[in-house]
Amino acid sequence: MQTTLTSFSVLSHPSLDQSGGRGAAPIDSRPAPLVESATLLQGNKTVGILHNGSLYRLQATKLGKLILTK
Repeated sequence: MQTTLTSFSVLSHPSLDQSGGRGAAPIDSRPAPLVESATLLQGNKTVGILHNGSLYRLQATKLGKLILTK
């Protein structure tokens, strides 16, 4: 199976502001990598993701939505 990675632009949203409310943070104009959810899940309904020493769970619902929990 061949996977093609593409890129997309991240939208500007207050939740993405890492300036701590000290004004507008510079926006990174580089496109973010795009990964298909099927690539992450590899045929499973749930996959564990280790991030900064914490374990997260990415789960696909019956309706095709994704849920990320810690």
